[in-house]
Amino acid sequence: RHLTSMLTCSLEAASLGNLTVGPFNCITDNHFMTNIPVFESPRLLLRAFKPDDFEPMVDFYASEVSRPYGGPCSREEAWRKFAVYSGHWVLRGYGPWALEAKDTGMFVGLCGLWFPEGFPEPEISWALVPGQHGKGYATEAARRALQAAYEHFGWRTAVSVIATDNAASHAVAQRLGAKPESRIAFRGAQADIYRHLSLDALLKAVN
Repeated sequence: RHLTSMLTCSLEAASLGNLTVGPFNCITDNHFMTNIPVFESPRLLLRAFKPDDFEPMVDFYASEVSRPYGGPCSREEAWRKFAVYSGHWVLRGYGPWALEAKDTGMFVGLCGLWFPEGFPEPEISWALVPGQHGKGYATEAARRALQAAYEHFGWRTAVSVIATDNAASHAVAQRLGAKPESRIAFRGAQADIYRHLSLDALLKAVN
């Protein structure tokens, strides 16, 4: 089935204003973005973060699985990291979404468009909270986020920067069809840059 027939988008809450394509094909905005568009995949809702999402993120940042994302860390530091996700939308005009399982309403992780200071170029990023691995959520969410990056935010290419020892994320990137492009020194360690499929290739891959 065609990806666009499988995945739906709700842009009623979006107010994109005068968005233009900027460096690295990312979106810049003459006005701060405060309304975050909502997207859907077959099992997930990609939505703005809510205060109730904080407690699962505290558990995430207390666990070893958070190491590639700057953890483990204290509750106070987890709050600052949590707040960055919403702030990224304000400053960049795009950002990560909270992932909500449609069948249970549970917050299961985050995924989206990510370009903080120090990154080589905008990326597709993902992370799941403890207890939500092994269900295919990261691949499903990242595929939807990548499509949104191309179709709704004007990106023409996208990468994912993945620590060399993060085997789970390497597997997700490979399932998405991304190819390793280079290895870089990144935040005191080594990371691989994966280049994602183009929009045309992404759509063909799920037909």
